[in-house]
Amino acid sequence: MPCIRIVRPCALAPAEAWMRLTDWERHGTAVPLTKTVVDTAPPTRVGTRFTARTGVGRLTLDDRMEVVRWEPPQPGRAGLVRLEKRGRAVRGWAEIEITALPAGGSEITWREDLRLPALPRLLDPTVAAVGHLLFSRALDRLLT
Repeated sequence: MPCIRIVRPCALAPAEAWMRLTDWERHGTAVPLTKTVVDTAPPTRVGTRFTARTGVGRLTLDDRMEVVRWEPPQPGRAGLVRLEKRGRAVRGWAEIEITALPAGGSEITWREDLRLPALPRLLDPTVAAVGHLLFSRALDRLLT
C-alpha cells in the first residue's frame, strides 16, 4: 500500500487554506479529468460523504470518501481532516493537516495511504510516484 506525504508552506492563513482544501468540489477542478460530487448536505462535518470520479466516458474510477475526523484550525491548534476511502476500486485514507507558521502563513501536510485492490502490490512504487505527482499538483492548484 503506497504511502504518500507532501509538505508545502503557503502564504495563506490557516483558516483560508482550510476553506480552500476542504471545498471538495474544487478538488474535482484541481485533478485532471475529475468531477467531485458531495453526497451529503452541507456543512462538511464527520459523516460527510463525497465521490471523486476520474476518467473519460465509461472508463472511470470512483474514489468514494467519508470525513471521519473534522477539526478546523484554531488559534494555537493545527487543523486536521481525515478521509476514509470507502470505494471498491480505491481504498485507504487521506489526511490534510494545516499548521500556522510563526512568521505567518501555513504549512500544509497531505498524507495519503492509497490502495488499489485491482493492481498487484508490485506496482505500489509506481502508484506512489504517480499519486505524489498528482496530489502535489492538486495541492498547488487548490492553494492558488
